[in-house]
Amino acid sequence: NPETYQFMRKSENTYGIAIDILSPDAAQLEAFVKEKGLFSFYEDGHKECCGIRKVAPLRRKLSTLDAWITGQRKDQSPSTRSDVPIVQVDGAFSSGDRELIKFNPLSNWSSAQVWTYIRAYEVPYNPLHERGFISIGCEPCTKAVLPNQHEREGRWWWEDATKKECGLHKG
Repeated sequence: NPETYQFMRKSENTYGIAIDILSPDAAQLEAFVKEKGLFSFYEDGHKECCGIRKVAPLRRKLSTLDAWITGQRKDQSPSTRSDVPIVQVDGAFSSGDRELIKFNPLSNWSSAQVWTYIRAYEVPYNPLHERGFISIGCEPCTKAVLPNQHEREGRWWWEDATKKECGLHKG
């Protein structure tokens, strides 16, 4: 989404930081698309596509770090995130010889608390939120939600509600 790239640039300017843009392994992505096509995730689920495009690049980056910070909240996905602790050993990205620590400082916050903070402190946010995109991911896998729908209903909207994780936050 172009709005996501605009949000990244605004965040870089606001905080004086450089955001690393990670890319999937080109050969792995090409083989995947040749075998399954550009939109196979609509037919056989999103896990493999997310694994190549999101999880593997993040795994490469996290292998160089001791810890990382997420914005996960317990109320985002009651079936998969209800027990998100504030600090944890990351079971998805730790390896046999090293533990990666994952900080989830917003774990106990509600969506309303997040937005109160954003407004009070003028924190940059993705403008797609103003168009009903509450949980934002890859463009074909994300759509706006309707009033009173759960925020994760816009992600992988063609799949069962209990399977709405890409693999970044398992374990």
